[in-house]
Formats: sequence, structure tokens, C-alpha cells
Amino acid sequence: MKTLKIMSVVGARPNFMKIAPFCHAIERYQASAGAVVLEHLLVHTGQHYDVRMSQTFFETLGIPTPDIDLEVGSGSHAQQVGNTMIAFEKVLQAHRPDWVVVVGDVNATCACSITAKKEGIKVAHIEAGLRSFDLGMPEEINRMVTDRLSDLLLTPDRLSNENLRREGVPESRMVFVGNIMIDTLEAQRQAAARLDIDNIIRNNLVDGAAVPARIAGREYGLMTLHRPSNVDRQEVLKPLVDFFREASGRFPLLWPIHPRTLKQLQQFGLLDPVSKTPSLILLHPLGYHDMLRLNMDAAIMLTDSGGLQEECCVLGTPCMTLRWNTERPITLSENGGASVLVGNDVERLRTAFGNALQGGRRPQRPELWDGLTADRILAAILGARS
Repeated sequence: MKTLKIMSVVGARPNFMKIAPFCHAIERYQASAGAVVLEHLLVHTGQHYDVRMSQTFFETLGIPTPDIDLEVGSGSHAQQVGNTMIAFEKVLQAHRPDWVVVVGDVNATCACSITAKKEGIKVAHIEAGLRSFDLGMPEEINRMVTDRLSDLLLTPDRLSNENLRREGVPESRMVFVGNIMIDTLEAQRQAAARLDIDNIIRNNLVDGAAVPARIAGREYGLMTLHRPSNVDRQEVLKPLVDFFREASGRFPLLWPIHPRTLKQLQQFGLLDPVSKTPSLILLHPLGYHDMLRLNMDAAIMLTDSGGLQEECCVLGTPCMTLRWNTERPITLSENGGASVLVGNDVERLRTAFGNALQGGRRPQRPELWDGLTADRILAAILGARS
């Protein structure tokens, strides 16, 4: 019986929800006495080393303890990519996998793809073909480099296949498998639904925040904000904060706040007015189940996160995407999704916010967003092994 050695790489929180179903698919295959002996090694580059940002996701999603932790830590983009390549090269030389599987578009995705190809090892990219067409986004560079090098491009939607065709990728390297993020959503939906919203809020309030009144039904909004284009300049962040304070007069806005954003609020003198707005409720970064539970009943989402756009599409949560472009156009309202691009233009945001509340929730499920993507991915890798 032949043996196939697969090495999967995760680097930051967006990867965790994508690698969990793949790990589980491998475990199921290993238990089924398939035609191939599968050996699997999980490598964590350590880009997110804070326990709230990393370890809790491994525990709640049932991700195996990483076999190898590169402990790269934080730093500039160049530092993270360079340090990851140096450390990952040693791992590849020691273990010599047949395939390196990378997910998403974080720095580890790009760094490990480059290193694997230099070592003559095949690369499979989960979530291939996404494009924002904005070279000012570091993630776009990571996506383009990874897709150019990958031997197997595993796409989440047919728009991604079209992007790859325009770039000259041969059909033999592309497999449309669906969205692996939705595998995690479907697997964890029941566990999340059992959580109490008020307990989530009370257990995650930032230090010194007043305990808010109980929240009934869908009478709240949910928001996240972390991208440099939104938080690194005071002239951009302050008008957004002013709008958030204004919008919280309609119903409470729950704001799980990213460490980068919290730092910028403090630096610009905006944390005090935010803290004094009773219905703008600051929370620590949330675990997957907590965030999913809040999204399931939120009246509206305001976010610059890519993954939350996808979840809102399936859950039907109206989503104000605080970006001027998206690599996930399948989630946009014009393509049947729940998301509207509003950038950081407050007037555009205000108009879209009001329209979204009138429209209500409209769940949509794009093709192959069915919770079975991980099995199709593993089948594609096994089928490409020769």
C-alpha cells in the first residue's frame, strides 16, 4: 500500500476555520482504511501567538495540536515572510512531504508556498483564485504568488476559476471544490446556537466597561474593524467612530475589538468617547463559537473581514463591508449575497445601513457551499498524486 505524506500549514486566525475541516477529512480517511496510507503533519507558523487569537480556536474547532510550531511571532510583512521561510525550509528538509497544503492569503501562505517549490515539493492552495485586484492589499500579493506557484488550485466559487483562466492557469491545475469556511460553519452551527448572547457579552467585556442591559432577539448590530486602511489614520477612523456612536442610538452595537484597532483608538484619543457611549459595547476578540452565535442573530454586520462576508451570505445577515473592493464578489448583493461595499465613506455607509435594516435577512448559499468541501479537497489531492 502506498503512502502519501501531507503537510498542512496555518499561520493566523483566518486559517484556523479553514484547516479544521481538512484535518477532520484526513482523520476520517485514515479511519476508513482507504487505498492510500495518509500521513499528516500540521505546521503552525505562530503568526498569532496570543491565546485569544490562536489557542482557543484550536480547542473549540477540534484542530489537532500542531506537530510543529515555528513560533515566528509578529513583525513587519518582510520579517514574517522571511522568518517563516527560514524556519519552514528546515522542516521541509527534515520531513520531505509529498504535498504542502496552504490555505487563504496570510503571510505564511505565501512564504511556505515559495519555500516548498524551491524544495521541489508540490503545493495545493485551498481558497485559490480569489482576487480583489488591489495590489495595495498585502493579501492580494500573497494570493497571486501562491496561485502562480501552486500545483493544485482549489477554488471556492466559479468566479475564482474565471480569474485563474484569465491569468493563464491551465484547467488541469484547477478544481472547483466550494468554500471550506462553510464546512466549519455547518459543523459548528448547533454548538453556537446553544450559547446565550448575554453571557457572551458579559464574559467578554473589555476591562472597565459597564455591563449592558439584556439584549432581546435581533435588536443589536455586530461589527469588526482591523484593516490599516480603516484604522491607521485618524482622519479616516474618527468619522467612522462618530458614525458607530450615532448608529448605536438605534440599537446596541457589539464591537469585538482587534488589538490593532484598540491601540489606534487610544493613540488618537478616541477610546474615551467610545467607552462613554453606552450602546457601543467593546468586547475582547471572540472565539469562533461566540462570534458565530452573535452573527446568527445580528440585525446587521459592519466589517472589513473577508471571512465574515462569507458567513453573512449563508446566514443572511445584512453586511456592510467597510472596504472599496472585495476578493469575494460572490457575497455581494448584486451576485445574490448579503454584502454591500461601502468603503470608509460615512455617507455611503449611513445610506446602506438604513437600506439594509429595511431589507432584513436573506440567506443565500452559493454553489458547493454545502459543508462537504474538505472531502472534495482531499479527493482532489489523492487524485492528483501521480
